[in-house]
Amino acid sequence: MRARMIPMLALFILIFAALNYYIGYHLWMYLSYMLDLGNPAVYWVLFWIVAFSYLIGRTGARFVGRSVGRILRQIGSIWFGVIEYSVLLLPLADLASVILRAGGMPTADVLELLGTIVFILLIALLIWGSYNAWNPIVRRYDIHIPKSGAGRQSLHVAVASDIHLGTIVGNRHLGRLQKVMEELNPELILLPGDIIDDDIEPFVRENMSGGLAKLKAPLGVYAVLGNHDYYGGHVPQLVKELAAINIRVLQDEHVLIEEGVYLVGRKDRTAESMEPGGRKAVDALTSALDKSKPVILMDHQPYQLDKAAAAGVDLMLSGHTHRGQMAPNHLITRRIFELDWGYLLKDRMHAIVSSGFGTWGPPIRLGSRSEVIDIRITFGA
Repeated sequence: MRARMIPMLALFILIFAALNYYIGYHLWMYLSYMLDLGNPAVYWVLFWIVAFSYLIGRTGARFVGRSVGRILRQIGSIWFGVIEYSVLLLPLADLASVILRAGGMPTADVLELLGTIVFILLIALLIWGSYNAWNPIVRRYDIHIPKSGAGRQSLHVAVASDIHLGTIVGNRHLGRLQKVMEELNPELILLPGDIIDDDIEPFVRENMSGGLAKLKAPLGVYAVLGNHDYYGGHVPQLVKELAAINIRVLQDEHVLIEEGVYLVGRKDRTAESMEPGGRKAVDALTSALDKSKPVILMDHQPYQLDKAAAAGVDLMLSGHTHRGQMAPNHLITRRIFELDWGYLLKDRMHAIVSSGFGTWGPPIRLGSRSEVIDIRITFGA
């Protein structure tokens, strides 16, 4: 497997370097004209440090130190956003340059005009995206499940998926989640995966469990694991950390809440390749349940909605997609998933996919928002 990964990794780095050179060349042309820069050597050294800062910070922390590594990862995360929108804007600027110069506009004027427009647009997109990422909204869904809730006529559930606690998303954003949850005052809080962002070290170092511990609900706080919770290889430690603050992680298991509502937590799809036993099929998870009672399923990645519906699930909650996080990536997630964001009635099953509370990579959201899901369930025929 490692032998197969080497050519893929080499190809990725080659493409990544080519895209960055394309961006760096345009930036040099603009800056050298506007600021009358001379020798480009210093520029290119600094540029390539920034371009590969995330990789350096992630893999070379032992050489540069943890503090410098964290700063480099933060710079690199933002740079990912710069890359995406530069690659979208610069080809349009190149086309406009050809047209304007063919029309007789001097090259220097074209460079100044188009360079300034691209620079302003890029800054505006990053600022707007940052606002969307750090200012969560609440999306409410009112649904009805035609089953008895064992005397309970309704249930108020708050959902926060994809928090991605780590180097970028930390205690400050966690405080925003706490504030939203306090205002909603739900009976049950659910966290459908990607609680941490790969590495558990910043989660422990910054005592982020202390912020999560402030999430309170009368019927409890439950979670499942997402793919990023697996990537760092610290699943047992994360489960232990969460259990210590009364957040139970459901791993292919269920609980019966107040003898009236089943809550099923499925292992993430990543477990199929990272755990010897894989994960159970959804019908195996629900086969022993009393289907006359409502069944809520948390499954981080919104695959196999049809199988969940056939297994008797009444409400399926997922995240993972971030709705692409940065437009136009949502056009890709829309094609990959039957439901990449929002609500869908699949047969008789309600499916809700959140765009997530945190971010992966750049703390930027365009075409999506940081969100908490507010679900008001009513029961009865």
